[in-house]
Amino acid sequence: MVFLMILLFSYLQMSQQIQKTMVNSKEMLSNPRLKPVQGTLNVVMNQNVTLSCNSDSGSPPVRYTLFKRNQKVSTLNRPDLTPSLFNLTINSASDLGEYKCKAENNNTSGGKYSNSLSFTLLEPISKPVLSSPTSQAKKGQNVTLSCLSENGSLPITYIFFKGTQSISSQVMMQKGAAEIVLFINSSSDFGTYKCRAENVFRRNAKYSDGFNFTLAEERRLSQPLIISLGLILLLFAIGLALAIPFFVIPSYKAKKFKCTRPSTGFTSTPNVEEPEDEVIYSEISPVKPEEEYINFSVLRREDEKGENLKLQYWCFAGGRQGLPSSSYNTGIAYFLWRFF
Repeated sequence: MVFLMILLFSYLQMSQQIQKTMVNSKEMLSNPRLKPVQGTLNVVMNQNVTLSCNSDSGSPPVRYTLFKRNQKVSTLNRPDLTPSLFNLTINSASDLGEYKCKAENNNTSGGKYSNSLSFTLLEPISKPVLSSPTSQAKKGQNVTLSCLSENGSLPITYIFFKGTQSISSQVMMQKGAAEIVLFINSSSDFGTYKCRAENVFRRNAKYSDGFNFTLAEERRLSQPLIISLGLILLLFAIGLALAIPFFVIPSYKAKKFKCTRPSTGFTSTPNVEEPEDEVIYSEISPVKPEEEYINFSVLRREDEKGENLKLQYWCFAGGRQGLPSSSYNTGIAYFLWRFF
């Protein structure tokens, strides 16, 4: 009797185990989880990374497949529910992802897909460049300094120095350059300035080259301008010198020796007694060879009888007015006054 009871108890236990086995063999896989073994998705170029994919529940064996942008990368089979590890190398931007994994067993139709993930490429910063809109400054003037690293993962943190002393707090920039405004108050402010840039690679911080402001001097005439003014003055002087013999002197001579009639018409000279008929001789200086004309004028007047006296005059022009050459040579001119 006891023996029969023992057999019955054993049968029940075996039945329970068989039922559990049957249930496990029919259990569906849960959605797998994809995660980086190194704990971060931040990577650098040529870095080796490992992705883990596993389902927490389901009937083994399980087949895991890794995809990159819907393209199959690798497949691993696991006899149990332990994670499958996929090793990768980041050689280019295309290796950053997006990645997914799929888990399959005998009871899963079409498999189950994991979450997706992508890596973030961290790029060390390049050497920053420190610049200013002007390299010259005056005392009492505000100037601007800009610091920029053209390459590097964002955000980038900048800080400015004069010599070895910090002159600004840290400035974190998501893009673009960091700027600082300085007031030039004394000659000591014309020192050497630098800036430092860093990102997530703290050990890869880099400094710019030194930048110096120079004291702006008063504006002076530039050498080319001085030379130009000198040439203009020289040309003016040469032109004036050429104009004198060709224009000024001939005009002066023509005005001086032009033969004209007297501008005076009639004048009255009271209390002058002269004979009715009188010949007046007047001596004229000899004509110089280089002179072309001789001007002389005689006033017309009335006598006591109120009769007009008419002036007969000649204008010598080197003997070309019909006078005898002897008269021209001796310089004697005859004036005949007569009554009409």
